[in-house]
Amino acid sequence: MRVIQGVEELQRLVGQELGVGDWFTLDQERINAFADVTGDHQWIHLDVERAKRETPWGTTIAHGFLTLSMLPALTQAIYEVKGVHARINYGLDKVRFISPVPAGGRIRARVALTAVESQGDGRYKAKFSTTIELEGSERPACVAETIALLLT
Repeated sequence: MRVIQGVEELQRLVGQELGVGDWFTLDQERINAFADVTGDHQWIHLDVERAKRETPWGTTIAHGFLTLSMLPALTQAIYEVKGVHARINYGLDKVRFISPVPAGGRIRARVALTAVESQGDGRYKAKFSTTIELEGSERPACVAETIALLLT
């Protein structure tokens, strides 16, 4: 865990990588649960036997939005900014799903800080380039430009 001593120090880190998280396994049980929550029951995510026969991956794959939804879990242990009382998801500017994550695949986040802008009243908008890496693959699973609102 990288500890950053306040927003002023964070601003000096613009353009730098903040860190890389731990590997996390996206197993079939989580994929099934995500399908139930979202109503996305496409067979490439759920039908293990059919996926073995009919897909180029030979297995089911995680939903792209499941991979993206793992960002909070994947990034929370990478860095902490002291003096920030809340970190609020402000949204995304761009998301691309580069490589599918096979059931049982391991992913992790790599985060770089691209901007910190004061919004006044102790609020700062921080922008990040976040890459969700897929273990064993040269290509990432997902790349996203994420935005957080930091309240001091």
